[in-house]
Amino acid sequence: MAEKNPLTTPSPNADTKIVPPGSPQAHTEQASGGHHAAFPPFESHTFLSQLIWLALAFGLLYYLMSKIALPRIEAILGDRARRLSADLDEAQRMKSEADAAGAAYETSLRQAQAKAQAIAQDTRNALSAEADAKRKTLEAELNQRLAASEATIRARTTEAMGNVRAIAGETAAAIVERLTGQAPDQATLDRALSATPALN
Repeated sequence: MAEKNPLTTPSPNADTKIVPPGSPQAHTEQASGGHHAAFPPFESHTFLSQLIWLALAFGLLYYLMSKIALPRIEAILGDRARRLSADLDEAQRMKSEADAAGAAYETSLRQAQAKAQAIAQDTRNALSAEADAKRKTLEAELNQRLAASEATIRARTTEAMGNVRAIAGETAAAIVERLTGQAPDQATLDRALSATPALN
């Protein structure tokens, strides 16, 4: 004996009517069973309850937005605006400090350049004065040496000329004695030597 399928077998208490297949009633039942009720929001008898739920949901949403979400957003925006304003103020302060530091740097740089130029000029002047002093000292020393050299040359020339006169006198005496056989008189020899321009 085949078991009954609970999905297809109606319960004993169910108000069902078994219609044989192929009868006109079966076709009518299947055709009417294929259509369902209208979409619930479009049901006219549920408009009032839908409007009430809409009002409740809108009121609850408005309350939540006005009491929780919007104050938080406003606080966040206000905090962000305050931080932005503080950052802008800090940036402006830092820019002012940077400008002041730049101006101070330019001033100190100009002062350092002027001081360096003054030091360089003083150094050039000192070196020039020192070089002039050394040059004058060296010139004086060279002049002294030159004067000493000239004096020495004059002394040596005088000494040499004296020696030349003596040598010339001796040579002339020897020549005269050789030619004449007699030694010349010293006075005559001195006169002859004095008359010679090259020996004076």
